[in-house]
Amino acid sequence: MHDAIAAERLGIPAAAVMTDRFVRSAQVVAQVNGLPDYPFAVIGHPVANDDDAALRAKAEIAVKQIVPILTQRAAESG
Repeated sequence: MHDAIAAERLGIPAAAVMTDRFVRSAQVVAQVNGLPDYPFAVIGHPVANDDDAALRAKAEIAVKQIVPILTQRAAESG
């Protein structure tokens, strides 16, 4: 979350990806950084022991969330 917010502050549209276990932490980081409504993608936890097929499935879920986030960010900045 921190890196995505830092990129946004540099004018680079970004999208953070969190596992569902860290949603609340991501929300707090966004709030502390002055962006309480900062959107981010959420995938299932954990990822550390996932095989390639499970990671691919989670990546597809993330992409479906990331595209609208980045599209909205680009529209807002342009």
